[in-house]
Amino acid sequence: MSAPASRRRPIAALEWLGERSTHAFEEIGRFFTMLYLTLYWAVRPPFDLRQWVRQMVRVGVDSIPVVGLTAMFTGMVMALQTYRGFERFHAESFVASVVSLSLTRELAPVLAALMIAGRIGSSLAAELGTMRVTEQIDALQAMAVEPVQYLVVPRVAATTLMLPPLVALADGIGIAGGFGVAVGLMDANPVVYWEKTFQFLDLNDVFSGLIKAAVFGLILSVTGCSKGFHTTGGAEGVGRSTTAAVVMASLVILLSDFFLTKILF
Repeated sequence: MSAPASRRRPIAALEWLGERSTHAFEEIGRFFTMLYLTLYWAVRPPFDLRQWVRQMVRVGVDSIPVVGLTAMFTGMVMALQTYRGFERFHAESFVASVVSLSLTRELAPVLAALMIAGRIGSSLAAELGTMRVTEQIDALQAMAVEPVQYLVVPRVAATTLMLPPLVALADGIGIAGGFGVAVGLMDANPVVYWEKTFQFLDLNDVFSGLIKAAVFGLILSVTGCSKGFHTTGGAEGVGRSTTAAVVMASLVILLSDFFLTKILF
């Protein structure tokens, strides 16, 4: 006799929970395994500097428009919202301080990382996933070429190195966007605005944002490479890996941002 439906439902729920937990631990293990292999092969010759530069141009230079637009409109919205709010307390002069501190500490690193995760993280997963399902990675191993060193290390290194300069550029563009809104639309005093921008801003605020950017770049690149490297299931599997890479990288970025903020501040 089969078990009653009332007994099968809790068993099915436990099975589903066990499968999800096992899958989550597998993904964590794959991430840290890929991170270890990347760090291990990054310091071993030969070094393909041409591939490194190619990936740096792709990650850094080609991402300037999307990161710049995101930072500019973020600074503009921040200035608009804070000015309207501070106007109620006659504290409009502190709008510049809020915009500059918010951008350098939090908004520029997080938003830039999320945009790069969508643009580059998905691309890394799709590229490596396609190479995996078409057996190009197996061909590299057959030719005694280490695929992690040849494929993963340049991509991870380029993303980790180029995200801090992108965030520094985003800081400047976002502050300029806030200045344009506050002075051009809200008739704020331009001299007072620039004075307040740097009055409470110190190097620790800027460097903490750049440190966050480097960590976020490492996270999203390793996540994308890991998902692509372990792709299965043909073209459909490539699509799943690409989607999972963006979602996982975005969640880990937001999660790690809390702990980095706690450590740095």
